[in-house]
Amino acid sequence: MKIKILSSAADDLADGFNFYENRSDGLGSYFLETLFSDIESLKIYAGVHQKVFGYHRLLSNRFPYAVYYSLDAGTVFVNAVLDCRRNPTWIKKKFDSDILYKEE
Repeated sequence: MKIKILSSAADDLADGFNFYENRSDGLGSYFLETLFSDIESLKIYAGVHQKVFGYHRLLSNRFPYAVYYSLDAGTVFVNAVLDCRRNPTWIKKKFDSDILYKEE
């Protein structure tokens, strides 16, 4: 299984890194290591996660973040990596109105 992180998800990861790095030096790097490990697990577990807002949603093991992804022909497309503490209405609006979260 191949994994492609779309630019929208890469931006989300950068936002998360900046948020945690501003809290404590090194915490941003730990955030990225953890999320990339979670994303890497999709090589084995892609497709088993519940669909939310039209995308499969993997919940991170260490941080309150969700990885939203889609599948197509043996490739996992990571569309977004969003903070679960956000209002669900805000998250839904991101998918409804933001064309960046579509496959490239």
